[in-house]
Amino acid sequence: MSMDFDLRKLPDGFVDNPYPVYHSLREQSPVRLMPDGSWLLTRHADVVQVYRDAAVFVSDKRAEFGPKYGVNSPLYTHHTNSLVFNDAPRHTRVRNIIMGALSRRAIDDMQDGLVTLVDGLLDHMAQARPAARTGQPLDLIAHYASAIPVDIIGNLLAIPAADRSPLRDWSLAILGALEPTLTPDQLQRGHDSVQAFTQYLKGLVAQRRAQPGDPQHDVLTRLIQSEQYNDGQPLSEDELLQNCIFLLNAGHETTTNLIGNALVTLAQHPAQRAQLLQDLNACAPGSDTEQAVMALAVDEFLRFESSNQLGNRRAAQDTTIGQQAIPAGSLITLCIGAANRDPAVFTNPDTLDLRRSPNKHLAFGFGIHQCAGLSLARLEGRVAIARFLRRFPNYQLAGAPARSQRARFRGFAAVPFATGM
Repeated sequence: MSMDFDLRKLPDGFVDNPYPVYHSLREQSPVRLMPDGSWLLTRHADVVQVYRDAAVFVSDKRAEFGPKYGVNSPLYTHHTNSLVFNDAPRHTRVRNIIMGALSRRAIDDMQDGLVTLVDGLLDHMAQARPAARTGQPLDLIAHYASAIPVDIIGNLLAIPAADRSPLRDWSLAILGALEPTLTPDQLQRGHDSVQAFTQYLKGLVAQRRAQPGDPQHDVLTRLIQSEQYNDGQPLSEDELLQNCIFLLNAGHETTTNLIGNALVTLAQHPAQRAQLLQDLNACAPGSDTEQAVMALAVDEFLRFESSNQLGNRRAAQDTTIGQQAIPAGSLITLCIGAANRDPAVFTNPDTLDLRRSPNKHLAFGFGIHQCAGLSLARLEGRVAIARFLRRFPNYQLAGAPARSQRARFRGFAAVPFATGM
């Protein structure tokens, strides 16, 4: 499996279960030269080495995205201006502005609204149960997992609720264009979604300039007023618009996958599910004890089924990874999903252990590019999973979950389920 593996020509069954391939690669060819000349890393230590050294392993993707999307195309403009695909000092400047609106206090202030949102979705699913009996099963992704982060990020940017319906489809199309291989249709949908989202944001920015929100909670207002938080240097128009899109994409897809992957995994692991329910029933909802129980569980879900399976860097100079010489200019793919099941770091890595501690997973990356919204994602995961389990402790899958057919982002397109009430 390791000698024939090619990210651009995935073997049958890989998307459903990539872990046997990851294990083979890690054991036989952990620093693997791919057919296109890039390098694939599957060991935890090697991935951490790359994350740690942001001077040697850079995030700037212009050299890669120019040929892939076309210079000055919508996707190229978006991704080359996004926080995640830039290096210091530009990365530092934008990240510091965003992080001011994602402070511990700001995230704590979101919890009550998040609980209200989650409980409303659970109420809706409980009321829809009769329809499920007539052959219309509920969809865990559409009715729950994807609805939560779309509303949370919509609130962060203060996007009117009536304008949020296209956000998920735009996000899926833009992120889908990051896959190793693209069809012409996928590429066009990505370009069209960037254009549509950018056009919408221009109108929203104009409104917010005229009527600013609270910059301690409204990320869009904070980005517009960026010169106040950045030594008088405002963001360019492209930086402003494209990082708004990035916030939706980064905050939406990975959190949707976290919630969906967790609830499907629990349905497939009844012993761990029973243990988690027992732990939850021993503490009060929303208590510090519940938060501690769910903090361990969420980190294990992130390790076991990493929402983001792949990351990328480029070697800025000749270097070495795991005794393998890497020439300057080489593109490097970090296999987060493989690193998070490395037996050198995790005992029984293929076993779901919701009490695992310590848990040095890399689902949020590492180093200066570690996910800026990790605290918010963890909060959403803790609340969404715990309250779902308390409300529907006997939920069941009502059919085979449909995986999103992507190598980079691991999640489900649809999960039919019954509440079991």
